[in-house]
Amino acid sequence: MAVEGAVDFPTLDGSKARIGIIKTRWNKEDVSNLVNGCKKALKETGVDDANVFETEVPGAFELPYAARLLALSGTVDAVVCVGVLVKGDTMHFEYISDAVSSGIMNVGLQTAVPCVFGVLTCNTEEQVKARSTGKHNHGESWGQTAVEMALLRGEALGGAQKPSMGFGAPVEVGSTAKSSGPKIGF
Repeated sequence: MAVEGAVDFPTLDGSKARIGIIKTRWNKEDVSNLVNGCKKALKETGVDDANVFETEVPGAFELPYAARLLALSGTVDAVVCVGVLVKGDTMHFEYISDAVSSGIMNVGLQTAVPCVFGVLTCNTEEQVKARSTGKHNHGESWGQTAVEMALLRGEALGGAQKPSMGFGAPVEVGSTAKSSGPKIGF
């Protein structure tokens, strides 16, 4: 039975998916639990261990930059950014949460590589534990989301073909030749 408010995922075949995981060093134990949940889901959807690329950054603020580098490398079909932010007494939490969520979303939109927002933004340590352990480990749904979005990307872009700014293969200006690449959406 699904957790109330949880996403129901279809059966996913991630056997050809290449997934990047970028994790933070802050809140190391909780982040490790989330990454383990993500890897569990990747394995359950058929992603080969050799197709899971993992790296780490100091904190959540660095996640979007690292995600952009990984997305632009062409080595992954989706990226999961994993971190934990806990609200404190200052505005730091709000600034970092906003910057990181916007940054991760922008990386996905700008690179055409899905970037999963796997950052817990909690008010208390208890909320973090409840969402990073046991049967409610959010890392599992983040792994499934990465595979589903990688498959969607592959369907939309014609499998392993890399996008060319989203409009097919380039054509020389002034040429009467038609683009030989796939035309997506327009």
